[in-house]
Amino acid sequence: MTQGTQHFSGSYRQEDVEFLLTPMALEPILDLAEKERLIQSGQRHYSEMLSPESLPSPAYLALFQSAFAANRLQMARDCLRLAALIAARRTGPITLVSLARAGTPVGVILGHLLRQVFQRECSHYSVSIIRDRGIDANALKHILAQGHAAESIVFVDGWTGKGVISRELRQTVHDFNAANGTAIDGGLFVLSDLAGTAACAASSGDYLIPSSILNATVSGLVSRSVLNEAIGPDDFHGCVYYAQFEQHDQSRAFADGLVADAMAIAASSGIPLAEASDAPAMAARSQAYMAAAQQEYGISDINLIKPGIGEATRVLLRRVPERLIVRDTNAPDVAHLLLLAQEKAIPVTVEPALPYQAVALIRSAVDG
Repeated sequence: MTQGTQHFSGSYRQEDVEFLLTPMALEPILDLAEKERLIQSGQRHYSEMLSPESLPSPAYLALFQSAFAANRLQMARDCLRLAALIAARRTGPITLVSLARAGTPVGVILGHLLRQVFQRECSHYSVSIIRDRGIDANALKHILAQGHAAESIVFVDGWTGKGVISRELRQTVHDFNAANGTAIDGGLFVLSDLAGTAACAASSGDYLIPSSILNATVSGLVSRSVLNEAIGPDDFHGCVYYAQFEQHDQSRAFADGLVADAMAIAASSGIPLAEASDAPAMAARSQAYMAAAQQEYGISDINLIKPGIGEATRVLLRRVPERLIVRDTNAPDVAHLLLLAQEKAIPVTVEPALPYQAVALIRSAVDG
């Protein structure tokens, strides 16, 4: 495999993003129960395998359109707010580095807003970060080799769940800096910080970020990132490009719609002020809930608990769920989760005191 020889933007425009990922062929694991057993027993790392991706059903797609209509202005406002926060924290050119793949649509939108609303020079790369394996160091080296200053880099994602990735990012960027004599800021900028672990967030509410509902068809037709034996030591982490979904792709239209909404908000009512969020309180809430859920449901591995709408959606789309927990079954933001739970015959528990709109539990695949 070669890297850096060809601009790879997935289904986005070339100026929207450069994926620092290695497109590859990879057969998905069709037996999700076997995939869970391999992951939970430690025989395979989750990043070595992909679940099959399919196009959403008409009913599910209708829920996406409904969610987009209901939440697009909140997401647009939060994107505008986050762009303002980034512009205030960086001088000179800005290098957005989104975390593939949930961060990619957000990075595309932010890039447009930083250039058009804030008149800032802005580049956007999307890179892989993998739990327990860290950020793709080859991708960071490539970004620096293109002449981008270390202090211009801003890491972007959609949301935090438990805060695992934001902590992984901070630690592995610290290690990268130590090994390479650089001073990259390892803080994460997100739309919604449920875990209280982001460096900067537009909000801390668990609302339905519409891009969390779909997989590849809203993220440039790329898969989750892959790191297996096919990836060489000098390669970027891998991904699969789903060319077969091109006719159904919504990636550009989704980002363009949000940019237009945010531009309209900026023109009519100005830049929304940053809302002060209490990160320590969010972190305490997260830790308290995780401890309580572990005890109530007898779960020893916290990786099996996925708090928040975005994380719960990922579980129901590509893992083996044990249970869906929601605060209110009548809340529009969880309608797609209830549909997925119904389609997959997953039990639903209602907890009116739940600190999030939804939590998914992954089924334990190993004994004891």
